[in-house]
Amino acid sequence: MIFASWLLVSFPIGSAIRGYFYGVDGKIVLPALKNVDYSYSNSSSGSNLELPTMSSNSSVVVNNEKAQVSIRSVEKDSMASESNVEPSSSGKDSVDLKNNATLEKPTELPKLSSRATEKKADMSGFPSSNTSESNSVDSGCDLYNGKWFYDPQGPSYTNNSCPIITQMQNCQGNGRPDKEYENWRWKPSKCDLPRFDAKKFLELMRGKTLAFIGDSVARNQMESMLCLLWQASIYTLKLPVSWLNPLFHIKQFLGFEILEQWYVREWIVCSFVIGSCSLKYYFRSLMLVEVPQNRGNKRMQRWHFVSTSVMIVRLWSSWLVRETTEKIDFAPEGVTKLHLDAPDDKLMEFIPNFDVIVISSGHWFAKQSVYVLNNEIVGGQLWWPNGSPPMKVNNVDAFGISVGTILSAILTHPNYTGLTIVRSFSPDHYEGGAWNTGGSCTGKEKPLAIGELVENGFTNIMHEKQVSGFERAVKKATSKSKLRLMDITEVFSYRHDGHPGPYRNPDPNKITKRGPDGKPPPQDCLHWCMPGPIDTWNELVLEIIRREFEGNRNSSS
Repeated sequence: MIFASWLLVSFPIGSAIRGYFYGVDGKIVLPALKNVDYSYSNSSSGSNLELPTMSSNSSVVVNNEKAQVSIRSVEKDSMASESNVEPSSSGKDSVDLKNNATLEKPTELPKLSSRATEKKADMSGFPSSNTSESNSVDSGCDLYNGKWFYDPQGPSYTNNSCPIITQMQNCQGNGRPDKEYENWRWKPSKCDLPRFDAKKFLELMRGKTLAFIGDSVARNQMESMLCLLWQASIYTLKLPVSWLNPLFHIKQFLGFEILEQWYVREWIVCSFVIGSCSLKYYFRSLMLVEVPQNRGNKRMQRWHFVSTSVMIVRLWSSWLVRETTEKIDFAPEGVTKLHLDAPDDKLMEFIPNFDVIVISSGHWFAKQSVYVLNNEIVGGQLWWPNGSPPMKVNNVDAFGISVGTILSAILTHPNYTGLTIVRSFSPDHYEGGAWNTGGSCTGKEKPLAIGELVENGFTNIMHEKQVSGFERAVKKATSKSKLRLMDITEVFSYRHDGHPGPYRNPDPNKITKRGPDGKPPPQDCLHWCMPGPIDTWNELVLEIIRREFEGNRNSSS
């Protein structure tokens, strides 16, 4: 039997049997460590999983209970929650989740106000791409008018398949009982916004660096990006079990994770060596998934994807402007002073190293601070001594000034020619109070429907001030500058279901319901669950990058 198996492996009977072993009609070459141009399979998700081969008389439909169980099993075992199931060549044997699954009624937004109109300032002279691609949106489409729709395919990763999720945003790991909030996706009115394509992103960004700059919500978005990129498979293999041990032993040296799935193949083989018989071979379908190398430090997080030399960076900057604690006039030492007319020096030194910047801020302006303009104290938040002169600048005005300051500094930097994406103010959903006065988002399981949205005056004015700062910066931009506004504020005002709420830690004894006095437990209605709505932000980032970089290529070709 051993000899017969060796013979079949060494001299496979035709390309069909060869395909069982290799998944392709050719030899397998494992990727080298450096300077390799990897061949990617054509999968939008990076997950190239297959269902076990079915007999010719099988008939599987999406609502078939057995088929559903099989599909769920593949997703669970492979740890890749966006499974791009490849149908067989026979039409009646195929399972097409995307085309055949029935979508629930969409939550469609009314036409958004003019503030949600896509804004951009492009002084580079590069025209927008007119290239028409399948699985991509039209370059002239407004991305911020549309609807939320339910997608049964689910998210592109799970809380188990991504190892870098901050615990407070790991809603499923913290015991949140519902999951529907993970399945709602954004659909622009006049085009499609594809699911995040990790391979497409890495190819567009080959040799480049993307930096997320801002506060903890920017960190939230950076971790979402890493989780989406973690799904990019380098190669998909189907091998007999006996061949796998060497791969698992050397994977740590290759810098890849290996996601596996069991398969059983039954071959009916006519052989002069062993006669006509039935043999069962056990296989695993393997995805080699690149593990980014963490090359960061406390000051700056950096994740490097070696195969494409892509670097994902996160820089912390709470206010984006210069911050000091020394005594100024009647503001004592120790109180945070924000110099609204000077950018944050700690981040400006790194700006020339970045090709794409996603920058955001706003929520820290609710914290205690003193506002300084031209070395004069002009206002404060949660600090203003009795008997002081009248305030000239409140926290909302200070936010708008800071946005204009940092964007002007970036756009006029002599050594920066990259693309800057301003992610607009992220709405919170504390109902019945603020984050520290009993505000709650407990029990929200679906997006708000039309007519249910309650306008948040603070969110609206913060967004307005941010857009004003953006427009002031545009006027100061140089001919090398590229600036885009990713206007998510009104779109995500409908997603009150996407926050951790009381599920902020894995403590099984935590309080998640209101007490006898009606008081809600402590909760987070500002950050976003992962996976969850925040992944849409990075789908938008990818589309903005695609328009810029592919438009650049087309205009220069």
